Amino acid sequence: MSYCTRQDLIDRFSEREILELESNDDGGTDAEKVALAIVDASGEIDGYLAGAGYATPLSTVPPIITGYACDIARYRLYDNDATEQVTKRYELGIKFMRAVAKGEVRLTANGLPLQESNNADLVGEASFEGGRQVFNGGGF
Repeated sequence: MSYCTRQDLIDRFSEREILELESNDDGGTDAEKVALAIVDASGEIDGYLAGAGYATPLSTVPPIITGYACDIARYRLYDNDATEQVTKRYELGIKFMRAVAKGEVRLTANGLPLQESNNADLVGEASFEGGRQVFNGGGF
């Protein structure tokens, strides 16, 4: 599930800008570029949300997530040519996602907390068993 749409990008940044970003080298447009940037942005957000224990993809998307998904997708569309403003908005989005992942920010939708993942049965133990010594500290 994507957290924003092409229309969300147009509503926030203008149709002209999005058309420029999806143009290709031969003067045509490649709508696939925008779709891929949206999918990538949503995947990046899911990584932070899953780290915070949210069930992903979110079934109810808070508007703040849509906004940051647009900022992240836009940044990805600019590739290496992102302006200072585009980069700053991306960085603010990632800062917010890190705060969510750390539990400093809790997401809500319609005034209710979003559901957290119920994957307690998937959490296991990690163990380490020593084996033979590969390096003896004496150099190579």
